Amino acid sequence: MRLAALFSGGKDSCLALFKAKEEGHEVKYLLNINPKNSDSFMFHKPNLKLLKKQAENLGIPLIIQNSKGRKDEELKDLSGLIKKVKDKVDGIVIGGIASNYQGKRIKEIAEKFNLKVYSPLWDYTGEKLWQELLKNKFKVVLIKISCEGLPKEFLGKIITEEIFQKIKKLAEKYKFRVDFEGGEAETAVLFMPYFKKEIKIKGRIRSEGQYRHFLDF
Repeated sequence: MRLAALFSGGKDSCLALFKAKEEGHEVKYLLNINPKNSDSFMFHKPNLKLLKKQAENLGIPLIIQNSKGRKDEELKDLSGLIKKVKDKVDGIVIGGIASNYQGKRIKEIAEKFNLKVYSPLWDYTGEKLWQELLKNKFKVVLIKISCEGLPKEFLGKIITEEIFQKIKKLAEKYKFRVDFEGGEAETAVLFMPYFKKEIKIKGRIRSEGQYRHFLDF
């Protein structure tokens, strides 16, 4: 199939894109909603500079749609974004794992344009997700933490098998999801198969209270 991938540059959308390409699909476009609100109901707020570098490394055209990040208007923004490519693709790739709220709404929009939804990670466990990322040499960093239990010192560090095991133990203790599907953290991919080269970033940690931390870069 010819596909357009909803792409935030985080681990889930990158792994979904990777699996689509590995299964022989042609990913023609990367689609991104850039919400003004950093706590959007539907989308992660990307670092646009990094997002453009990721797209350049993949060699896939990136289309960005700005959004105010308001609950109802986000869906209109997403519909407008998908409409731009609806005649050039057969389906939409999503990296959703367990969010029925997000998945149902994306499917409704895709069906309106007679497009299929390709969601290769659906029903993955958090552990299976990280196993595939690590096995395929993805270099993933945390760029935002929003829960108790994850130390801010993890921000900006490549998640190795050793660090993942630490995160897993902390998740058991503090009862958060290791896939961060509940918004506990956000990630960025600095390298994956199909990247031309690894991306380097430097940043500083900014905190908003005890459990909310950001990597500014």
